[in-house]
Amino acid sequence: MKNDIVSLVRDTLVEAGSTFRVDKKCAYKRAIEHESDEKAKWVLQTVLDNAEAAEECRSPLCDDTGIPHLVLEVGPDRAVTGQMLKDIKEGVKQGLRMLPGRPMGIMGDDSHRLDQSGGLNSDSAGVEAAPILLRQCGENVVRLHVLMFGGGPAIRGKTYRVFHKHSTQVVLDEIVNWAVESVSQLGCSPCTLAIGIGRSHYEAAAMMLQAQVDGKYNVQSDMEKEITERVNEANIGPLGLGGKTSVIASFLKVGPQRASGVRIVCLRPCCCFEPRIASVDL
Repeated sequence: MKNDIVSLVRDTLVEAGSTFRVDKKCAYKRAIEHESDEKAKWVLQTVLDNAEAAEECRSPLCDDTGIPHLVLEVGPDRAVTGQMLKDIKEGVKQGLRMLPGRPMGIMGDDSHRLDQSGGLNSDSAGVEAAPILLRQCGENVVRLHVLMFGGGPAIRGKTYRVFHKHSTQVVLDEIVNWAVESVSQLGCSPCTLAIGIGRSHYEAAAMMLQAQVDGKYNVQSDMEKEITERVNEANIGPLGLGGKTSVIASFLKVGPQRASGVRIVCLRPCCCFEPRIASVDL
């Protein structure tokens, strides 16, 4: 069982870092068909061609191979043990070496890691995964979702409070304003907007992560459609070159809320290669 989990996680990480999901490929093809700006159409086709080549060669979609973020779903009659978590960690290490991941791990104590004076770990596996997010699921499985987070979207993302004024539209307006600014600064667009709304900064970020796991390019809610359409009206376009395809889709997850004047919103403008995600039943 140990070797099975390690190899399954290893292969899933490589898949996450090197492939587009089927629904994302279809979304790009639709965008290419409907895009009238020739420069934008060229960028979209180039991104898709790159993704297909990466999948065929099992090579990274981008030089920024990303930081592993893991979501673990557990069914009602299943259990997660410490040994399973250890095997998952080992599978992540092997996957980073196989992809291969870009060596980005910083060595040293807390201060050294903050100022980067500890130097880079030459081992791709020196890039540790973020803490695992655990959630329940209705199916009787243990399912792992592996996402690879690049640096650009983290730089341009935002987690902050919004005074909702008892209006959903006020919250959506603020999200659109943030998104227009972040997408215009990101560069590697078109984006997929990942948005989480919660009661705390932690919960909002957790909702943002789950939005990427649950989001579907071919199924969009009214709020997701509105956000996408309004950001696309800004005419930022792929790589900021203009056009109507600044955003391919929006993935929004709203968590529990409390009686308060604020909502905590986490926005990640996922770059043209994100969400880089793959899933496996362990």
